[in-house]
Amino acid sequence: MIKTVYIICGPTAVGKTNFAIALAQHLQTEIISADSRQCFSELGIAVAKPSEAELKMVPHHFIDSHSIEDEVNAGKFETYALEKVAALFKVHDAVVMVGGTGLYIKAFCEGMDAMPNIDASIRVKVAQEYASNGMKWLQDEVAKIDSVFWAQAEQENPQRLMRALEMFRATGISITNFRKSEKKQRDFKIVKIGLELPRELLNQRINLRVELMVAKGLLDEAKNLLVHRNHNALQTVGYQELFDHFDGKTELNQAIELIKQHTRQYAKRQMTWFKKDKDIIWFDARNVTVEEVKSEE
Repeated sequence: MIKTVYIICGPTAVGKTNFAIALAQHLQTEIISADSRQCFSELGIAVAKPSEAELKMVPHHFIDSHSIEDEVNAGKFETYALEKVAALFKVHDAVVMVGGTGLYIKAFCEGMDAMPNIDASIRVKVAQEYASNGMKWLQDEVAKIDSVFWAQAEQENPQRLMRALEMFRATGISITNFRKSEKKQRDFKIVKIGLELPRELLNQRINLRVELMVAKGLLDEAKNLLVHRNHNALQTVGYQELFDHFDGKTELNQAIELIKQHTRQYAKRQMTWFKKDKDIIWFDARNVTVEEVKSEE
């Protein structure tokens, strides 16, 4: 029997976690998270980490697996996930991967070009400058020093822009010079399942999720992480807006509305990324079934 990895992807708040758990239970297998923030043990509410009950329903991997002091990127995720899949295939015929970090999923499916190591001090400096000067500064800086990357970049994605700026400061050349775009072949089958919702309904879910996060203690979580605000892992929607509130830049209600707005914008960027992948089979998240997904194998 051909070993298979089912990848459940789509925008934040669409319902990926619940469906991935249902699919994994049906397949009697385990889940690998493909989320660039849920792997950090210090983060919780803001990154919509699965609940304790959900984590007990199915074994999860790449959840709480690292500290924010660790360097985690798409290349490291590729190595981690391939090793974990190989181990799981010894006892399972299928594995479920779920997440919204498109670059991590791409790395797992196609491989990543080798990138030079970047000194931690450069990463911290870029993160500090972004936190102090904002998105417009970051966009202008990248456009100025790396016009080649800027022309093809996700120009509203701060993580991608910071990575390009870090690379240029560390090496003096464009990050695009390190990308060969040579797809690696995997010795297992990959089935990509995308979950989507009408924009208005997804936005409603996002707004409600943010309100629930606040009710669960998001403010206290952000206060406890304030000392780590310059770490790359904290350059994340849900924390940055509250850090600004703690600094006196915004009222609390404004900060919460900004979290909703920025999360909606992030979901739109996720859909733009995933819709470019013609291998993804799309389903309406309101009525997708395990049986439908299994039939795509």
